[in-house]
Amino acid sequence: MNELTTVICGALNKPKSNIALISSGLACTTLLAGSEATNDGSLIIARSADSSALKAQHFVIHPAKKNQSGIYSTKEHNGANNFTYPLPKNSLRYTTVPNWKTQLHGATGFNELGVGVSGTESIFASPKALAFDPYVEETGITEDDIPDVLLSRAKTAREAVELLGNIIETQGAGEGFGVAVVDKNELWYLETGTGHQWMAQKIAKDKYFATGNQGRLQAFEVNNPDMLGSKNLVEFAVEKGLYNPAKDGAFNFSKAYTRDDERDRDYNDPRVWIIQQQFNPSLKQDIADGRNFAPFLTPEKKVSVEEAKAMLRNHFEGTEHDPYTNGLNGKEPWRPISVFRTYEAHVMQVRPELPQEIGEVTYVGLGMADLTAFVPFYSGLEAYPKHYGVGTDKADSDSIYWKYRKLQTLVMTDYPKLAPIVKKAYQEWEAKTALEQKAMEVNYLKMAKTDKAAANKMLNKFNLDVMASAEKLTEDLTNQLFTIRTEDIQSDIFFANKSKKD
Repeated sequence: MNELTTVICGALNKPKSNIALISSGLACTTLLAGSEATNDGSLIIARSADSSALKAQHFVIHPAKKNQSGIYSTKEHNGANNFTYPLPKNSLRYTTVPNWKTQLHGATGFNELGVGVSGTESIFASPKALAFDPYVEETGITEDDIPDVLLSRAKTAREAVELLGNIIETQGAGEGFGVAVVDKNELWYLETGTGHQWMAQKIAKDKYFATGNQGRLQAFEVNNPDMLGSKNLVEFAVEKGLYNPAKDGAFNFSKAYTRDDERDRDYNDPRVWIIQQQFNPSLKQDIADGRNFAPFLTPEKKVSVEEAKAMLRNHFEGTEHDPYTNGLNGKEPWRPISVFRTYEAHVMQVRPELPQEIGEVTYVGLGMADLTAFVPFYSGLEAYPKHYGVGTDKADSDSIYWKYRKLQTLVMTDYPKLAPIVKKAYQEWEAKTALEQKAMEVNYLKMAKTDKAAANKMLNKFNLDVMASAEKLTEDLTNQLFTIRTEDIQSDIFFANKSKKD
């Protein structure tokens, strides 16, 4: 096993100006499911993060810190802007999967108290709304900062939502975003309206929520404990002519604040449509009516970790809109969920009935979701292999990110022929690993009754072995596919030369 490391800190290189703000417009699809909407009573978050295939991801464990003082500064990390916020006096231990350049933009993570964050889903306010309250691009909070600010101090999901909402109201949002926050009791989703307006809603236990780069929250009730929002959310909309109670009826956050135009019809609505088809196959909806898709649905087919992974891998297979299976089609108008520029996708699962060490699991797939292994990372994992904390925007032979990305790049040279090989291998590996996880968890519960330290040691060995197994499979698949492509090219060249001689 490679040398282990508990934390990787510090910026490696200065990014291009406002790189996060520029690239985030390409990003993300999200699925959230309450405990009664899942097959096992867990709470589930699934999200893909898309912008650049060259965006190597690192795995970081941030240790707890005592008696801190000073200011958190995005600029000091060479991040997107100059957002600042006081450091917590006592910072909690937490994990993130950040951008290689800045160690920010943490994508997914849990803290030691069981609060999890997935962020962000890039969304866009309407130009009319932004004219009255623009994003605070220079100093407002962005997806660079959200995981580190929330996970270092939040004790509950609701507290994290309230903290983020307060920051948006007082310091502003530097961009439009949606953020999912979970603990063992609640699952929340927050969306920005404009620079200082926001709304959040708790996901009902029997519902799921799907979104793709658009504001989807709708009804807002001031006195509803399952809804939170900026102090003058409705009043601001009325004052600026974004909402007319007499004409528009009940307040609708999405209609009042978020963008809705032709870009949504091809780029965003088809993704929400296909997710809702997956879990409610009897639902008949016209994709052109995407603005009216229900934000929350009770699933006919329960959400599971496996179904969430299948959602992240979806590219309209079996339809004329599949841009891969019948040969690469970059002109396909429908934007699929699984795209090559995805740099990581994850499924966060919280099982409240289990000890936190095994009850919180994040399944991370590096690179394109359709062509990667979703590897489980338990909250009880104490350290990552050293090569999980290296990698840049240049391919290398060491980083875990580039091992997956090289295989995916090779597959895309002949997707119809090579993808089935990779997908079958990863499917079999995930099924085998799932059985091994169940056995390990049963063993953990038995051991923890008498020797918690021994149980944790066993858990860590198991998790590291699983990670190494996925890595070895990826290396073997890369070699197998290189052999196939070498034979293909040799054959092509041979016949071309033979034809010339004849």
